[in-house]
Amino acid sequence: MRARLRQIHIDGHTYMWRAALHRVQVNGFSHRAVYVRAWGPGGKNSQKLEADLLSAPGPYVVDNGYPTPADVRAVIICGLKSGWQPEQRGGTFVLSDREHGANLAAPGFQLTNPVRPGESADPTTREAQQRR
Repeated sequence: MRARLRQIHIDGHTYMWRAALHRVQVNGFSHRAVYVRAWGPGGKNSQKLEADLLSAPGPYVVDNGYPTPADVRAVIICGLKSGWQPEQRGGTFVLSDREHGANLAAPGFQLTNPVRPGESADPTTREAQQRR
C-alpha cells in the first residue's frame, strides 16, 4: 500500500508530505519510528525534506506515535529554519539529531539520525542515555 500524500499550509505556502512507519532497535528494544518526507510548492520536483522521528521517551510511553499535522508543521518549520530550500529544484535536505535535534519543537517526537532499512539502528546517543 502506498503512503498518501497530504497537504499542509504554512505562512501562505502549501507543502506536500507523507509519513511511513517502521521499526528500529535501540538497546535491544524495538521502537516505532516514522519517516517524514515533505516537498515545497514545486511538488516532488522541489527539494525534499527528510526527517526520521522516534516517539519521545518517557516513563510510560506507549510507542505508537504517528505524527499529527502539528508535528509535521514543526518538522517543516525546523527544516526551513535550518536551511531547507523548498523552492530549489531537486535534491534532499536531511534533518538529523546531531545537527538539528535541539531545534525540533514536536513534543511527542525527537529527531533521530537517518536510519535506513537493514542498518543496525542505534539512532541517537540521547535515546541511549535517557534509557539508562
